[in-house]
Amino acid sequence: ESELSTRIDEAYTRIHPEDLSSVQQAMQDHFEGLTETYEVEHRIRCKDGSWKWVLSRGKVVSRDPAGRALRMVGTTTDITATRGLAEQLRHTIDLMTNLTNEIPGVVLQYRLGPDGVGAFNFASNGITDIYEVPASAALASAAPVLDRIHPEDRDAYHASLIASAADLSPWHVEYRVLLPRQGLRWHQADGRPSRAADGSTIWHGLIIDITNRKRAEEELRSLARIDFLTQLPNRRFFREKMELELHRIRRAACMQAAVIMLDIDHFKSINDRYGHAAGDSVIRSFADLLRNEIRRQDAAGRLGGEEFAVVLCGAGSDEAGALAARLRDRIAENPADVDGRPIPFTVSIGISVMTDADDNPDAPLARADTALYQAKQAGRDRIEFCLSPDSLQPHASHLRSEVTPALTLTLGQSDRCRLAE
Repeated sequence: ESELSTRIDEAYTRIHPEDLSSVQQAMQDHFEGLTETYEVEHRIRCKDGSWKWVLSRGKVVSRDPAGRALRMVGTTTDITATRGLAEQLRHTIDLMTNLTNEIPGVVLQYRLGPDGVGAFNFASNGITDIYEVPASAALASAAPVLDRIHPEDRDAYHASLIASAADLSPWHVEYRVLLPRQGLRWHQADGRPSRAADGSTIWHGLIIDITNRKRAEEELRSLARIDFLTQLPNRRFFREKMELELHRIRRAACMQAAVIMLDIDHFKSINDRYGHAAGDSVIRSFADLLRNEIRRQDAAGRLGGEEFAVVLCGAGSDEAGALAARLRDRIAENPADVDGRPIPFTVSIGISVMTDADDNPDAPLARADTALYQAKQAGRDRIEFCLSPDSLQPHASHLRSEVTPALTLTLGQSDRCRLAE
């Protein structure tokens, strides 16, 4: 105590130069009666020359008749450790903020209240990139973000949050968003929920853009479903289309669809004579003719090798026979072109009809295959019909259905446009 005076002027000499003006201003404001108390944090110099953070509080307890301060009492508390922790915390927060802002996507804390109203407690700057909404706007209200979700996916998005909140299970959902600048994008949200004291559910998680991944997945699905050589549906995908058509027939109760199987005649001879590259050209040429002749609602597929199939939605045997005859005309008029060299070819065709009596698509496909076999046996370049199920002929047993023709109609080269009564 002997080394310190009680004069304010002398105390000011121990205050850090960077803090002096704020301390003097705070004290002067209190002396003039502008504040109820005096309170300020600042640094003071210790005897050894080091600096210490203190919290000074005071209050004038005596004034002269003119209102001038005469006496003030107060406390000075060492807050160096507290300030150190606060500084460490600030650095940690800055570090975490900088790190989260560098992560692709949105690092978030999302709160869903007991009243069902959601809000972002924290969102990294990535929210601007993948939602095209400023972080400040998202923190003010979750509505601008939720409005970006595709209308068809909003119910699933909200249902995933409710399910996660119900049993505190991990949150995972994939959904589409519609953005003003980027258009349609795919997002994936993942988070871990916890329950707050007021009954709210709080998720800490991450939302990322998965549009490129979704596009790659779609390309892989297409590759798995489309025949590379012809770009027509492969056997598996064509059967799926037949299943969809069979479901539609069953819903309509009185509808049907024609099923046509087609096989390029003497294809092995084409390969042996012209080479496999020419054989591929013949297959592509026929696929193009087939694609151009069917309607938009119909489906054509390559079942394998030189074998193709068509399902004509809502059509019967008459329409199928007309299409088959038209295809044979087109093939006769348009031989395959291989490096400027025409390669003529013909096809054998089998036709059946799919109705709601069929248990699965294999049954009408087997009947068409039976008719195709008969066209081959009868000399090729023909159209045969197999319209009613009974039992399957041995050659078509691989199709796992038991049918045989109750009626077979044959159209030769000279009468291909006339259907037998």
